[in-house]
Amino acid sequence: SIEHMVDVVISFEGEKGHPYRLLRGTKNRFGATDEVGVFTMMEHGLEQVLDPSGLFLSSRPQGASGSVVVPSLQGTRPLLVEVQALVSKSPLAYPRRTCLGISSSRFALTTAVLEKTAGLRLHDQDIFINVAGGIQLKEPSSDLGVAAAIYSSFHSRPAPFDIVFIG
Repeated sequence: SIEHMVDVVISFEGEKGHPYRLLRGTKNRFGATDEVGVFTMMEHGLEQVLDPSGLFLSSRPQGASGSVVVPSLQGTRPLLVEVQALVSKSPLAYPRRTCLGISSSRFALTTAVLEKTAGLRLHDQDIFINVAGGIQLKEPSSDLGVAAAIYSSFHSRPAPFDIVFIG
């Protein structure tokens, strides 16, 4: 019954040092919405970003290993976002595994699948994953992009710049 007492839940999110902010509506009176609006700070206040995918991909380096593009559904809005991976030999007994923008359990499962089916030796590698722009990837279809980013970084081979990964 408490859920029906709340008219709306809105959060204002953003990464420190980035000029854009996400306005995320997670609930209104009639149920979950999961909508997102993207805004940027200008000299006279916040302005809506009309092409959020272009914003998220604008600083993507061409020819960099570990960088792939993944479509993500944020509410009813499809966005193209960059998934960045860094895989490097770990000097530690227990390699570091850090992920921002995806759940740690899905990250662990994707890593295990790559070891088992693709033959990657990741047990002694530090692996860092970041979804650019502070977007959270919740759909399982984005796991292929995460796997491709890890594979690309591990082999130091850039993925094709004009390819989008979804599976």
